[in-house]
Amino acid sequence: MEDESVIDIPEIYSEIKSKSKEIGFTMPSDVYIGTLLKVLISSKPNAHLLELGTGIGLSLSWMIDGMDDFSKLITVDNDPKLITIAKQYFETNSQVEIICRDASDWIREYKGEKFDLVFADAWPGKYSEIDEILDLIKIGGFYVIDDMKTQPNWPKGHQFHVNTLVSYLKKRDDFNLTKMDWSTGVILAVKIK
Repeated sequence: MEDESVIDIPEIYSEIKSKSKEIGFTMPSDVYIGTLLKVLISSKPNAHLLELGTGIGLSLSWMIDGMDDFSKLITVDNDPKLITIAKQYFETNSQVEIICRDASDWIREYKGEKFDLVFADAWPGKYSEIDEILDLIKIGGFYVIDDMKTQPNWPKGHQFHVNTLVSYLKKRDDFNLTKMDWSTGVILAVKIK
């Protein structure tokens, strides 16, 4: 695997990573999922994008880096402290809408345009409201989830949720998917009908 120092990292990424360490944020996104998101988004000009689980904004920095000038991104998180930090870095970007709200409620109430890519990095859109979020993806659009490999910090019983989700996704005939034993364990799916 290539050394992290030679990857085309977004300018703001190291600053956000330092802030993450400073505040003791223990759930930062893996750099390799960031590179994947950037590449996938780069394939979607004039894209409509969604991130569920803004966190401190590490993945968001990669997503923005992959966007063209005509793309729009919505990111949702329920933690006001983390959203405040993310806003310090991205609030002035007119292509990005940062929402502090329970993502389950947001998903159920959303009535806007469907998405070219959804990165579900939170419980909602991954383990709950799965049908609702998959219905919000355009044909040809991507659904991306990470943290599918067993992690030492998982609470007891979490593997069951992962297994149930993977089984469910594999049975859907409106998505093609691949499971990657890479990074933190990634599932990449594309809507085909």
